[in-house]
Amino acid sequence: MTDPNVLQSKLERLCDAYAVQLPEKLKHIEEMWEQLSQNSWDGEGFQILYRMVHSLTGSGKTFGFVLLSDAARNLEEYLKQVIQIKTALSEEQYQHIQKLMRELRQVAIYRETLFNDQAGSIAIAPPNYDARSPRHIFLLEDDPEQAEELKVQLGYFGYEVTVFYTLADFRVAMQRTADAVILTDISFPDNSLGGVEVIKEIQAGRDTPFPVIFITVHDEFVIRLEAARAGGIAYLSKPINIGKLIDKLDALTSTLTTVPYRVMIIDDSESLAAYYATVLEQAGMVPMVVHNPLNLIKVLLEFAPDLILIDLYMPEYNGMDLAKVIRQLDAFVSIPIVFLSAEIDLDKQLVAMSLGGDDFLAKPIQPQHLISSVNSRIQRSLILRSLVLRDSLTGLFNHTAIKDELDREVVRSKRHGIPLAFAMIDIDHFKQINDAYGHPIGDRIIKSLARLLKQRLRASDLVGRYGGEEFAVVLVNVDRTAALQVLDTIRKNFSNLRYLADGKEFSVTFSCGIADISQFRDVTKLIEASDKALYNAKHAGRNQVVVSDAPTAEAVGFI
Repeated sequence: MTDPNVLQSKLERLCDAYAVQLPEKLKHIEEMWEQLSQNSWDGEGFQILYRMVHSLTGSGKTFGFVLLSDAARNLEEYLKQVIQIKTALSEEQYQHIQKLMRELRQVAIYRETLFNDQAGSIAIAPPNYDARSPRHIFLLEDDPEQAEELKVQLGYFGYEVTVFYTLADFRVAMQRTADAVILTDISFPDNSLGGVEVIKEIQAGRDTPFPVIFITVHDEFVIRLEAARAGGIAYLSKPINIGKLIDKLDALTSTLTTVPYRVMIIDDSESLAAYYATVLEQAGMVPMVVHNPLNLIKVLLEFAPDLILIDLYMPEYNGMDLAKVIRQLDAFVSIPIVFLSAEIDLDKQLVAMSLGGDDFLAKPIQPQHLISSVNSRIQRSLILRSLVLRDSLTGLFNHTAIKDELDREVVRSKRHGIPLAFAMIDIDHFKQINDAYGHPIGDRIIKSLARLLKQRLRASDLVGRYGGEEFAVVLVNVDRTAALQVLDTIRKNFSNLRYLADGKEFSVTFSCGIADISQFRDVTKLIEASDKALYNAKHAGRNQVVVSDAPTAEAVGFI
């Protein structure tokens, strides 16, 4: 997140740049008016003048020229009346416009300081900021063998675990610790309720209690009650079901990496677009500015925005027409579109909304208002989109969505000449697992692999459930060699996980096939090649990663 002082400095520089450009903007307005005043009625010319003045109405107040913005508003409203009449100007109309033009010039020198408070007001965590608790676990367990096994298993999911075998060592460590998730047994050799009592001690006087999960062989109600009174938020019975424990820890620590919201800004005004981009970037979002709508579709497909901000009035294109074009693209039917304008006519705002818009923000827009509006719109949109695009069991992209994402990334990879790898993963002997242990256990294994993939891959990588026990992974800006290393490490970690069913422990493996865009230049061939590599991995004995390198293949990690 940007420092408030840095943001204030950026906004002030934008304000200074606007002030430098302002005389030229006014000169163009005056030249246009001079041209119109010497000719007979020119409807198109007055429309151009109207848009130029309208631009000042919206931008002036944003950059501190409040009086200029108000004067431009008066001139804009009068020009709107003239345009509706569509007749040559009367002497009275000419004189009134002259008067409004003089007022516009006179107030252009008055500038207020707007940014002293604005920067501080938006010095907040980004809307999707991952304000998570530490992923560090303090494990209090007197059984060394069980402690080591838990440490190893949790390590596969990215958790750092520090083990304490005695209550005394744990007490000392907690005196120096401000943040940790505590995983503790209840019974110890010298105290049958030692785990509960030590937690009560360290929680005493704390404004924010440590999150605590108790693990024990005891299932008596009285002990459960004491554990709850001590601040325990979960109570798991031994032997530990590692899947349930990871579910609890993930809920506590929000270990999944969030991706910054992407916002496209379509505005012909470079100064206003830079202003919006600066404010949104401060809030942890990724802005993309488009000044020329002729490039719109190409940029849309490549950038894949979570929300689009469109200026309602631009010289050659209006925002309503652009919104209609965007809505004709299947991939962007549900993307929120927010119109930006100094337009105060409610009827026109409603018309704009009916043509594909989701919201209307009136210029000038305060930074906090812009952030709040964009954030809330994106959050609601993502919730609705997830119901359509996400697999209900794992939360990953579903089959259709991951293929759409692959299409988009292949286009981007070709355009920019960056590497791209695609992988197909299939859990080995999954039908036998379901037959032996039941579908609930099978679902837990699927969720476990989904979680491991999301945790171990980067936020820029894309993961989908391709169907049943099969997964698809798009590794962005990664070549075949790096993809092989990453996925083989995940394969090894997954094979070391332990599952518990009917009192029995067992492990599961997966096979994987990889293809990259340097060998297979379109989506269909990329999928076919990775699927064939997966088949080769299965045929060669499973539990391995095979890279397709037509016409040969290489395998690693064979066990």
